[in-house]
Amino acid sequence: MPKTIEFIFDFVSPNGYLVWQPLRELAARKGAAISLTPALLGGMHKLTGNAPPFIRDADVKGKNAYAQLEMQRFIARHGLTKFRMNPAFPFRSVELLRMLLAAIDLGCGEAFADAFLRAIWEDGLDPSDTAAVEAVIAAAGLPAAALAEGAQSQAVKDRLAANTQSVVDRGAFGIPTFFVDGEMFFGKERLSQIEELL
Repeated sequence: MPKTIEFIFDFVSPNGYLVWQPLRELAARKGAAISLTPALLGGMHKLTGNAPPFIRDADVKGKNAYAQLEMQRFIARHGLTKFRMNPAFPFRSVELLRMLLAAIDLGCGEAFADAFLRAIWEDGLDPSDTAAVEAVIAAAGLPAAALAEGAQSQAVKDRLAANTQSVVDRGAFGIPTFFVDGEMFFGKERLSQIEELL
């Protein structure tokens, strides 16, 4: 039976974008499936006392500069040359995550995630721009009316909140976090460990 890599996911994380294509390539090599679990990164930080590294490590001499170096190494290694820091970062992602949950229910979650990761982290999409969001949905051929309806349902709203609490209860504190066979891996640099496990 193929293994599943559960990806704890939020569009607001640049590392979520950076790991996306390498993760898909890894899953394809190993015959594994990817299961997306949308969770609010801000909510995870609040529940765990965590903070974004650029804030948390601001007073540690050299640490953020080194993190940037490691990011550039990862980008170069995986050929992620289209990556651009989003001008609206940090942006509100709750509506996109609710739409992602609706997309997962409709069987197009991966296509939705892929379209918006590219739009946000390559093309500079502002997720608060409703018309621009609708244009991405249309260009990707996704079911706009069904996504909008699903995202506004109380069940989806409750599920996003429950996901956020659940992943924290399982030990997650940031994104990207992965679970494989109950084992947790945090950070884009853990792909080689996941590959070894698979």
